[in-house]
Amino acid sequence: MDFTSSAFFPAPTVQPRFRNTVEQWMRQFQDWLCQQLEAADGMGMFREDAWMHHSGGGGRSRVLTGGRIIEKGGVNFSAVEGQMSEAAARTLLMPDPNYFATGVSVVQHPGSPMAPISHMNVRYFEAGNGEAWFGGGLDLTPIYVEEAQARWFHRQIAEVCEQHNPAYYPRFKQWADEYFFLPHRQETRGIGGIFFDRLIVGQEADADSLFSFVRSVGEVYGRTYCELLRQNAGQPYTERQKQWQLVRRGRYAEFNLAIDRGTKFGLETGGRTESILMSLPPQCEWHYNFPIEPDSPEEATQQWLRKGVDWLTTSPAAV
Repeated sequence: MDFTSSAFFPAPTVQPRFRNTVEQWMRQFQDWLCQQLEAADGMGMFREDAWMHHSGGGGRSRVLTGGRIIEKGGVNFSAVEGQMSEAAARTLLMPDPNYFATGVSVVQHPGSPMAPISHMNVRYFEAGNGEAWFGGGLDLTPIYVEEAQARWFHRQIAEVCEQHNPAYYPRFKQWADEYFFLPHRQETRGIGGIFFDRLIVGQEADADSLFSFVRSVGEVYGRTYCELLRQNAGQPYTERQKQWQLVRRGRYAEFNLAIDRGTKFGLETGGRTESILMSLPPQCEWHYNFPIEPDSPEEATQQWLRKGVDWLTTSPAAV
């Protein structure tokens, strides 16, 4: 069954009930995605930790550790409401400090350096002044960039975007290049994907259309990432490759702690710290001037970590 189809979960038609409809889908999506990841891993199971937010609502944090493929993975659902501080509202460009927010946030850290780290989130906000919007995205952080797989990953995303709006992939791919970027390193976090924020209902598109797009983003993540896990998890690797993974995980941690908006939002609105920091890898390393040998696989990967790579049409010779 197509998880995103209207037969599985009808798009909302009554605006006052829209919040409940989106929240219910987010819960169901968390269930579905956990099932897909458990099947791909083949051994690990998610453990649930339910929590309540101090000002209203709560969530379900689900974490898988010590799986056959996934060393640490999280699929978190939340639906919270309240009033954020004036400073937090200003930072997050909230037109009113009263808010409702629901979403699912996902980060997966495989044990093997041959399998990529992945991130995805979909979210819905309502502000106290009546404005409502969607946000989200997905991106891939391979420890070693395999060009064919990177292009396949981007093609899957582009095809989904095309079904909703031909402008979405180029627009949101560029947004991801800009967002998933470490300015202090002058490198992208990985090979990117798409990122979008504040797609305001009634301005960007109607509520049903935006919700349909967000559902498609969730489905394409589950399908493509589970396939990449199956393809890569069984490959042999060396101690050098494992060390490179720990270094790249360090870059991932730098982004999530210093730049990521979701981390900032969670901490500034009094969210549950354990759930917010679920995205951090179980182990990582920082080395002073870590040596990268010329013409090595590590150097080849480092050269891909830049903005503006055309994963759909650029030939290898032109890169």
